[in-house]
Amino acid sequence: MPTFTVTLTNFSGPFDLLLQLITRHKLDVTEVALSRVTDEFIAHIRQGQSGQSGVEPWNLEQTTSFLVVASTLLDLKAARLLPQGEVEDPEDFAVLEARDLLFARLLQYRAFKEVAALLGARLDEEGCRHPRPGGLEEHFRRLLPEVELTIGLDRFAWLAARALAPKEAPAISLDHLHAPRVSVTQQAAVLVGRLRRAGISTFRALVADAEERAVVVARFLALLELARERAVTFEQLAALGELTVRWTGPAEGEVAIGGDFDEPPAAPDEPAAAHAVPPVALGGAERPPEGEAGHTVRT
Repeated sequence: MPTFTVTLTNFSGPFDLLLQLITRHKLDVTEVALSRVTDEFIAHIRQGQSGQSGVEPWNLEQTTSFLVVASTLLDLKAARLLPQGEVEDPEDFAVLEARDLLFARLLQYRAFKEVAALLGARLDEEGCRHPRPGGLEEHFRRLLPEVELTIGLDRFAWLAARALAPKEAPAISLDHLHAPRVSVTQQAAVLVGRLRRAGISTFRALVADAEERAVVVARFLALLELARERAVTFEQLAALGELTVRWTGPAEGEVAIGGDFDEPPAAPDEPAAAHAVPPVALGGAERPPEGEAGHTVRT
């Protein structure tokens, strides 16, 4: 579609450029002879109807765009020329609303023109690209090995049935629920014997021979019980660093620890306090009474 150009005393160029200059306040709308612009556009339309070379026939879209822009410019020019004052008449408010609507349409028209230009440039750029036809070239196709089928239809049917058969739901293992319990008291006896012989060790060395994680947990709980009885002390120079365990208990004799960790779980209708072992004072240290759930470690 050829661009409609305007020739005025203070402007000569495309109509879109005139619109941009006015909206950017680079050209005063009061200095634009809109009647002359309208006459030139009508002459442009008539040239298209007469079939002159270089001018396309009458276009509805171009005419509509011109009417929107021209009416907006006319309203802007009228608002600039008429005296300004306070608006009190409701009809004047309606006129101002119509003017604002026309100006919004003018901005929308300019936005559509810019987007259309971007899309047109993108189409031109993509039109210069040509996809490569599918398939390999002949000298590459000759390098492919020949496909030799060594199985029959029955084998194919078996493979298809195997691939399409629904998979069985994975079984949920309950082995961890029935794993043998590890006694904290027994692991405490092991630790007491090692620490009395070595005097000092690390937690890593004390659990090096643990075959499962439950043993590691039981030995850690046993160390806590021994620390509560002041039989061991801990030293850790850095956070998450090596934990050093030092024996501070008696060199011989028995070491009493609580048996709370080896107690069976309480029944649902039985309070947990029934299984608690109240410590009693014995030789300045808290120790569960004999015959109860407390344990004495002998080495």
